[in-house]
Amino acid sequence: MLGSLTLLLLCQLIGEVAVRATGLPLPGPVVGMALLFAGLLVRGEIPQALADTAGALLRNLSLLFVPAGVGVMIHLSLVEREWLPIAAALIGSAVITVAVTALVLQLLSRWLRGAGEKE
Repeated sequence: MLGSLTLLLLCQLIGEVAVRATGLPLPGPVVGMALLFAGLLVRGEIPQALADTAGALLRNLSLLFVPAGVGVMIHLSLVEREWLPIAAALIGSAVITVAVTALVLQLLSRWLRGAGEKE
């Protein structure tokens, strides 16, 4: 488990360094996750130790939201003052997410339907 955690944190560190070195407008952990994904694709499988560690992290993911919830409660007066932009951002991002998901689903279904007809 320690080796898998080290691998996950190392990928995150490499992503963070790459973002800061190149100025990419992406979060470092996202770049690190993409690097991990590419490495796993090259390897062709997910090592069992990594799968077990990722599973343990996912089972306890809700604990990682506690600090964010505490932060919101500490700054509740700011949230009360800025409720309109926060609500607009939440609703807007939800609408955009649903729209993009629908478009991707539509494109993938057309692509898979076309691939099935060729066989």
